[in-house]
Amino acid sequence: MINLPDFIFSIVMGFLMSVSITLVTTAVHTGFTSNFFWEWLEVWLLVYPVAIVCIVIHKPLASKITSALAERFK
Repeated sequence: MINLPDFIFSIVMGFLMSVSITLVTTAVHTGFTSNFFWEWLEVWLLVYPVAIVCIVIHKPLASKITSALAERFK
């Protein structure tokens, strides 16, 4: 079961990552058109919940891999 700090982390990290990635990819694909904000918002509203779910699912595995790599490279 996910604890509250991990869930809050997922929400914050999902927000920061999804905003950054969708902003850049929307700009690359469409340019800064007059309706850029609305095109970006449409993509971001889809991606943000997916990002949160992915972080919740993948965080334990990523933490284990990080710990193993950090230990190996000490």
